Amino acid sequence: MTPRPGPQRIVCLTEETTEWLYLLGQESRIVGISGYTVRPRRARDEKPRVSAFLSAKIDKILALEPDCVFGFSDLQVDIASALIKAGVQVTVFNQRSIDEIHTMLFQVAAMVGCADEGLAWIEASRRRLDAIRADVAALQAQGRRRPRVFFEEWDEPAISAIRWVSELVGVAGGDDIFPELSRQSLGRDRIIADGAEIVRRAPDIIVGSWCGKKFRPEKVAARAGWQDVPAVRHQQLFEIKSADILQPGPAALTDGVDQLHRIVRQWMLSHG
Repeated sequence: MTPRPGPQRIVCLTEETTEWLYLLGQESRIVGISGYTVRPRRARDEKPRVSAFLSAKIDKILALEPDCVFGFSDLQVDIASALIKAGVQVTVFNQRSIDEIHTMLFQVAAMVGCADEGLAWIEASRRRLDAIRADVAALQAQGRRRPRVFFEEWDEPAISAIRWVSELVGVAGGDDIFPELSRQSLGRDRIIADGAEIVRRAPDIIVGSWCGKKFRPEKVAARAGWQDVPAVRHQQLFEIKSADILQPGPAALTDGVDQLHRIVRQWMLSHG
């Protein structure tokens, strides 16, 4: 059988392109993955791990003889530069919003000869998000109000939600309490230096997704001055695993937004 056009030996430096190629049934093209990959779970057993996020085993990647490497963001510029200098084709995406995630997914699908399948998935994703928006609108029509949501990517220092997460909070029915920070692509630019500002904005729900470590709601609740924060007072502190929401790919648009919506919907039903 003649293989579909496009690169046949791909290294994925982040999880979202790995998950996407598996969803497209093109996992046979993948010859190397990120060590942080957990979706799909079987990828860790089937593919060699050749990178972290900010570093990579360049020699090991070159030994795999890739004809394309997929990377993500300016944070991987050094890895990309080293591979390009070695003569490898590198495609680095920089998606930060829901629309940009969909665009990236279509580009990858087209590159591996699966444009039609990719577009069908994207259209289904858009319908899924519209259905969630419609459910939220129906609840609001019943007089239910949208909760104020603080999404915390990291705790020390506190870092608020990146753009696609902030947008998904909105789709799910909540209002990000730091929308002005969500447009900042780098975590260091979303640091909330004064925790009192979080208290002042009085989130009804706190969602933690501490990349690389378990969210500790009891630790958050014990922060000085936080006892009167509505989310703390009413025990509305939840975790969404970083693999489900902080990867700008299929996971965030499926399991991530579904978890957000369940949390927000339950709050809306319990609060007028």
